[in-house]
Amino acid sequence: MKRRKPDEAARSGSRGPRLLRNRLRPFGLRTRLVLAFLLVAAVGCGTTAALTYRAARNAILEQAQDNAVSAFREQVGTLSTTLPVDPDDLRAELFRIAKQGKPHPWRVYAEYGDIWVSSTDRPTSSVLTAELRARARGTTHAGFQRVLKDGTAYLTIAVPTLLKPGPGAEGRPTGLVLYAVVDMSNEQENIEAMVAAARGGALPALAVALIPALIAARSVLRPVRDLRRAAHSMGRGELDTRIHAKGSDELADLARTFNESAAALQRSVAELQRAEARARRFASDVSHELRTPLAGMLAVTEVLDEDAAHLHRDTAAAVRLISAETGKLADLVEDLMEISRFDARAAELHTDEVDVAETIRRTLASRHWTDPDQLVTDLPPGIRAPLDPRRFDVVVANLVGNALRHGRPPVTVRLFTDGPWLVTEVADRGPGIASEVLPHVFDRFFKADPARARSSGSGLGLAITQENVRLHGGTVLAANHPDGGAVFTVRIPR
Repeated sequence: MKRRKPDEAARSGSRGPRLLRNRLRPFGLRTRLVLAFLLVAAVGCGTTAALTYRAARNAILEQAQDNAVSAFREQVGTLSTTLPVDPDDLRAELFRIAKQGKPHPWRVYAEYGDIWVSSTDRPTSSVLTAELRARARGTTHAGFQRVLKDGTAYLTIAVPTLLKPGPGAEGRPTGLVLYAVVDMSNEQENIEAMVAAARGGALPALAVALIPALIAARSVLRPVRDLRRAAHSMGRGELDTRIHAKGSDELADLARTFNESAAALQRSVAELQRAEARARRFASDVSHELRTPLAGMLAVTEVLDEDAAHLHRDTAAAVRLISAETGKLADLVEDLMEISRFDARAAELHTDEVDVAETIRRTLASRHWTDPDQLVTDLPPGIRAPLDPRRFDVVVANLVGNALRHGRPPVTVRLFTDGPWLVTEVADRGPGIASEVLPHVFDRFFKADPARARSSGSGLGLAITQENVRLHGGTVLAANHPDGGAVFTVRIPR
């Protein structure tokens, strides 16, 4: 049964959510650009409408105001009432003046001492303010004031009557002041209609502005999207990815910079890959070349070991040393050969449905790890899984051997299942793994103590273990137990 590699599964599993996140961005760059464009358009429309409204409003009101003041002053100038004032005659004059108001008749009021008359059924109006009355007394000039009462706009005008002694002489106030109250409803309606027209025209203007906003956002986002896709491709290892750069703006410069960086990275990676390939080929070739002489040396050392008891003591010690070192050299060559196969992706997995507990027991027995004071096992029967027996044997042997060498007994080997996972746990009672060492325990040729004896191992055992577990589609983790000691946990899919 062929399994997909974990990294491939992770990439394929995360690709969907990542694409979904790319699509669902309510406040992404496109949205922000469009909103910014529309905001500028809205501010421009609002400012233009406000200035236009202000100018048109002032023009409408000032024209109506000037016309009304001028017309009322002329009518007051035709007043024929004599002094002292006759209220009845004055009221008749007020009726005559009120009819001259356009487009609506004016409401005219007159005040002379304690005599107050008007063209209405009331002698005075609440629209006339004390400020306007005070301004009209003791002056020869007309005054006006705009008043808003109960939501209706009015123009109030005050014109004092003058007594002229003769032609060309400056008139003197007589004390009689005429007031006109002009309804500005028509002008107010015109202004409101203008505001409604400006408000109604703003929405179509924003809708029209949306089109260039989308076009502008697209022109900005296209190179950004190209850069994002190129970055994703680079992240997947496609180092020949390039962006088509055109134009002379900042985004085009960014695209060219990306292309230059990508080309430099591609050259560097290619050189590193060539150097790595040469190093791997060298290790593989050296390992192959050493196997043949090592086989002869091992055969000779086996013969010498058999006769060591009959040799001189110093000679026997030298023979045993040569035999031990030759065995370690043979193990190192085999480890290098195994690593070379992993690097060349030539390692194959031959799985079979096996009894995992029995497989682990055979591994321990073949290495004579059966002393209960040194090793404790918790291997429940009946757990079966598809494994490569030879590679799983290497995994267990390397982890148990590492625990026996660097930890303290007893070493515990535990087997259990966790859902779809087969879990093998190897723990010791030693001091544990230093925090600065923990991230590097699976690195090749790594030794926690640089001063450790050369004969204590090559530093490839855990690296080979990790590669074998990965080949099964699983993971191996190193940690420290809360009660002390190192714990290695292998998880392989069942």
